Amino acid sequence: MSYTSSYRGFFNKTLPRFAPRALRADDFNDPVHLQKISTLNTFHVEDLGAFDLESLSKDYTSDFYRTNEWYRIWLPDEVDRRHDTKTTYQVEIRYANNTNETFTFHGPRGNDENPGPVNWTRPYFDCGRLNKWVVAAVSPVADIYPRHTQFRHIEYPTYTAAVVMEMDYDRIDINQCPPSQGNYGPNRFAGTARCKEETTECEPLHGWGFRRGGYQCRCRPGYRLPGLVRRPYLGELVERATADQYYNNFDCLKIGWIQRLPVQWEKAHPFIRSLYMDQYYEYVNATTGPEALHTEKPNTYEILNFIKSVQPNNCSKYNPSDLFLNGDINYGAEEQFENQAKMAVRLANFISAFLQISDPKEVFTGKRVADKPLTEDQMLGETLAIIMGDSKIWSAGTYWDRNKFTNRTFFAPFAYKTELNTRKFKLEDLARLNKTEEVYTNKDWFRFLKQRWSTNFDALEKFFLKMKVRDDEMGHYLRHYERYPTYYRAANLNHGHWTRPYYDCDGHLKQWVITYAAPFFGWDSVKVKLEFKGVVAVTMSLLSLDLNQCPDRHYVPNAFKGTDKCDKRSSYCVPISGRGFEAGGYKCECLQGYEYPFEDEITYYDGQIVEAEFQNIIQDKETRIDMFKCRLAGAAAIQSSFVIVAMVLFILMKLR
Repeated sequence: MSYTSSYRGFFNKTLPRFAPRALRADDFNDPVHLQKISTLNTFHVEDLGAFDLESLSKDYTSDFYRTNEWYRIWLPDEVDRRHDTKTTYQVEIRYANNTNETFTFHGPRGNDENPGPVNWTRPYFDCGRLNKWVVAAVSPVADIYPRHTQFRHIEYPTYTAAVVMEMDYDRIDINQCPPSQGNYGPNRFAGTARCKEETTECEPLHGWGFRRGGYQCRCRPGYRLPGLVRRPYLGELVERATADQYYNNFDCLKIGWIQRLPVQWEKAHPFIRSLYMDQYYEYVNATTGPEALHTEKPNTYEILNFIKSVQPNNCSKYNPSDLFLNGDINYGAEEQFENQAKMAVRLANFISAFLQISDPKEVFTGKRVADKPLTEDQMLGETLAIIMGDSKIWSAGTYWDRNKFTNRTFFAPFAYKTELNTRKFKLEDLARLNKTEEVYTNKDWFRFLKQRWSTNFDALEKFFLKMKVRDDEMGHYLRHYERYPTYYRAANLNHGHWTRPYYDCDGHLKQWVITYAAPFFGWDSVKVKLEFKGVVAVTMSLLSLDLNQCPDRHYVPNAFKGTDKCDKRSSYCVPISGRGFEAGGYKCECLQGYEYPFEDEITYYDGQIVEAEFQNIIQDKETRIDMFKCRLAGAAAIQSSFVIVAMVLFILMKLR
């Protein structure tokens, strides 16, 4: 049940059922698309709570409903009037008039808890609507029940609703590799890979989708690829191979002579050390401090040392220009922080849709009344929900342009946290700041987006809506919305702006961060054309970004490109994700025609070990850096031929 202000004479009452559902439709055949190309920008929106009470098959709370597994996961919530069954959160709010208020509320489990706030349904076929296989993620909504009694001892927290997100099942990667560390299951497809287990092992590949072949067959330790093979065997080729091709190929050759890992280390010979110092001259008498960012060849260690040396207690001592890094330092942020950026785009699109579709002055027939404008509390809650929903986001803000929010000159709810996994958050209205350097409308990213979207809006995405609403407050059937279909324009992920990495010395975070900002739009005062209304921005920590030190093309803007220490003549660099903003986030794989010579559980050189040994040779300490090279692959074993031996003996006898 839910309260509503959309009908006259319905004060303090609840709707029997309320379930707005939006689905992405295939719009290739819509009259508005003359090219007959599916844009996936058309949405069907309807209220599942409007149905004939005698039709139990349409009641999503009933067992007769076809796809109501997502409802039964969390609802109904049997808490038996207990007050300690829900996670408690706290938010400290500072308003524009500098008054403070602290709220404690209940919500779903934290995203660091196990089990977490999201449960998954079984895959099911959404017949009659999406007509495809989908899987749903379901998260609960907590509230106090009974509401508004003013008697806290009889109110208890309970789950009153559930948020459901259905995703295309065909886009899920399947893991065909055998059960192993990180692949414990349950997995229906485990062990279905066709890698030859005698000489190869299976490694899953991401992004392959719901089809066979999403893996590669790597050589086991003690084996190497044949000389004619450049990379591990791709699973798709193995799956497509005929029986003859499969049994005569896709094998690895045994390495006949395997070395032991060294136990006693020694200092490198002066000649060997001089070769390394000549090749990596930027690490000899290296430039330190902020100047390390502006050298001809980057010194990875000094750059990282400077970044980590900036702390809240000394950041004010640096030149302001030193607290802004070059844009190529955050290479990979657009990909690694894509999900966090989409959180900002989602809120920006919601505001754009509401401002362009909802009209507070509109008059409807019957008891239905127009929706009121967005309130301050709604914007505060939406902004807070961003950082609560993603632990990688440290702060989020909704920044309205001057005189664009109802009855406010400036309005900018800003939510942030000071710990990674926390239940305490802080929220304030940045409109209280009035110094020129503090006003949010003077921020570079705000001014950039405002200038970019000041006049021309043709590049914005156009989204079509086909909405159906209930006939009255009781909801016996659905009817078309007064404007059916309608549309709105909003920004996509590419329309936003990524900032350079910077140290938030004067702000609340006090760390190196990256900000992504997405614009939102609405009608002007006479509803003739669109205008820029504001920006939604999210901020992530720079230190959670993975470095990529592997070589790349000359035009790729990566400050750490080519700073790996792999032996270029016998190995190549492969990035490893999850290592963070540290040196060594890669591995050195052997090139075609070379082999890993050591008796080890892996078949590559770990980048962190290589970097550590490289520092040892630069500092003239005991090291084994010169052993991190792949060996030229020869015969599979040391063998002798009778014919060759006889010929050698015959030649020697003739020479005598």
